[in-house]
Amino acid sequence: MAKVRIVTDSSAHFLDPAVIDHYQIEVVPLTIQIGNRTYREGVDLDVDTFFRLAGATDTIATLQPPSVEDFAALYARLNRETDQILSLHLSRQMSKTWDCARAATKTLLGRCEIAVVDSMTTSVGLAVLVEAAARLADEGASLDEVVRAVRAELPRVYTVFYVDSLDYLRHNGLLSQAQSILGSMLSIKPFLTIEEGELIPMEKVRTQAQAVDKLVEFVAEFSSVEQLVILESALHLSDDARALREQLAAEFPGQHFPLLVYRPSLATMIGLHGVGVVVLEGIEDEEDF
Repeated sequence: MAKVRIVTDSSAHFLDPAVIDHYQIEVVPLTIQIGNRTYREGVDLDVDTFFRLAGATDTIATLQPPSVEDFAALYARLNRETDQILSLHLSRQMSKTWDCARAATKTLLGRCEIAVVDSMTTSVGLAVLVEAAARLADEGASLDEVVRAVRAELPRVYTVFYVDSLDYLRHNGLLSQAQSILGSMLSIKPFLTIEEGELIPMEKVRTQAQAVDKLVEFVAEFSSVEQLVILESALHLSDDARALREQLAAEFPGQHFPLLVYRPSLATMIGLHGVGVVVLEGIEDEEDF
């Protein structure tokens, strides 16, 4: 039986990009529009260029999904070597990518079994799920087994951010214009989380120190953390990220907390200035219960 092939999109942010080649993961680029120009994320638009271009204009950068034709062409190519494909993508609440991938499966009905799965997250959370799926596929698991395993992992992924600018939140319908204006006047920094696949405001703080404290409190609620990644918009370690890392190190001694600059696709949702954490909750041993 041919190995299950794994497809994802460029919003998946891998801690180690080498796993893409190692597991032969196919990454379909999302399109980022800045002003009147469009770019393919990870192809002709890297992180440095995005933040430079987006920061130099008052226009809100927007995210567009790959086309149905893009997915259909990729599935047809993979079908030459397998009849089982898992296409795992960022949340349906955040993008039409899942819908386009699902529509493309109709072109191979009866020839290839393609499972299109909503990760209900994005960024590092999506990458964690994709890597887990790819590892199982590499070990010879069937498509059904891989899909079941991925769905079982979904509740273990948590993401929370705070952001400085409210413009992107207003543009994406997360805040009304009145809320955005009032928040800017009061220097309010909203907290965001991903819940049931939807990016939603949780609460608000007024200072960066309070925001960092809230992030640490969020992580400290977990009795076990298997993996934690800090995401921020700065190309160099910011004071906020440094403070966050130091406080987390005090709460979880001996653990490593890698820091990544978040990708353009996530920036189109939360804005150009933010800090957050992605947590993969640990699994408690049965003897602990």
